[in-house]
Amino acid sequence: MSRATSFAGIGHARTASMTQSPPNTSSVLESLAVPIIQAPMAGGPSTPALAVAVGRAGGLGFLAAGYLTPERMQQDITTTRAQIDRFGVNVFVGGGKPANPEIVQAYAAHLRAEAERAGVELGQPRFDDDRFDERIDMLRREPVAVVSFTFGIPPKRAIEQLRAAGSEVWLTVTSPHEARQASAAGADALIVQGVEAGGHRGVFVADDSQSRLTLLAALQLVRAAVDLPLIAAGSIMTGSAHAAVLVAGASAGQIGTAYLRAPEAGTSDAQRVATATDAPTVLTRAFSGRLARGISNRLHSEYGKDAPRAYPEVNHLTAPLRAHGRAVGDPGLINLWAGEAHSLAESLPAQEITLRIARGARTAITAWAVRLR
Repeated sequence: MSRATSFAGIGHARTASMTQSPPNTSSVLESLAVPIIQAPMAGGPSTPALAVAVGRAGGLGFLAAGYLTPERMQQDITTTRAQIDRFGVNVFVGGGKPANPEIVQAYAAHLRAEAERAGVELGQPRFDDDRFDERIDMLRREPVAVVSFTFGIPPKRAIEQLRAAGSEVWLTVTSPHEARQASAAGADALIVQGVEAGGHRGVFVADDSQSRLTLLAALQLVRAAVDLPLIAAGSIMTGSAHAAVLVAGASAGQIGTAYLRAPEAGTSDAQRVATATDAPTVLTRAFSGRLARGISNRLHSEYGKDAPRAYPEVNHLTAPLRAHGRAVGDPGLINLWAGEAHSLAESLPAQEITLRIARGARTAITAWAVRLR
């Protein structure tokens, strides 16, 4: 299937299956040959090679700026831009307030024996904004097609500056309430994240009261609440699942877990193995202090119940443990972020994964359009 024809004809099938079409548009989304966004996966899996492969397949590749130094972020942008013209960058929204140091130290005390067994020292917990302003300044100077945000709404000034530089601004939401806030803030499109999605929950506020909406429920509710293009995120692994979210009102699907075993991904060897199993996933704060979905493992099982809501302090605290786990191949120490359907991930080139999902979605939508006539 060529890039130019990879999704030919889907518009007619989709229109026949939907009661209405999205009222607003995104020039980036409209220009995609296949409506697939490669999810930004901070901490290693996202690489320039992965973004390039998805972009060459007709989708939109993304770089994950989270946890990278601004210098490394600049390097990744330069590497990607040398190979493709259009891609996105995801940034974590800083904010909130520092956690109570006593609860963080209490958690550190629980983890100390684990660190001693691994022969590493725990990291120093600290509160920071992941150098947010530096990232925005860099993206103003080096504009990309899309800048997406996770963990809330960035300052109005940042949105205005990025749009003035020529970038679309996409905000991640998990509920209609968040969607209304994001729309009012000036988002060009919304990434609607279901609770089944791998990685951190994109909720705006303290995650004790987070939305637990599944993707299809969230899509329907958000679609009724705002007039913006929607990108669906939540363990989309197959063409049929991708078709489902398109018919439910999404302009594209954002796919991450399906790429974890691709050779272009920077996934650790231990996570590649774990992703291929049918082990259950859990929502846990054990690794970062913020709820995230990953494959259940020893660190979660033994320490998750004690983990406080303290992000990014806990993330810094556990960083040496996680790095050691990746280095020695111990999955019990690694944040094995993955969506609920992770066992369906295949060890295939990212371009082939993208085209397979697009082809499967086209087939599914066309078949049902015929059956429902």
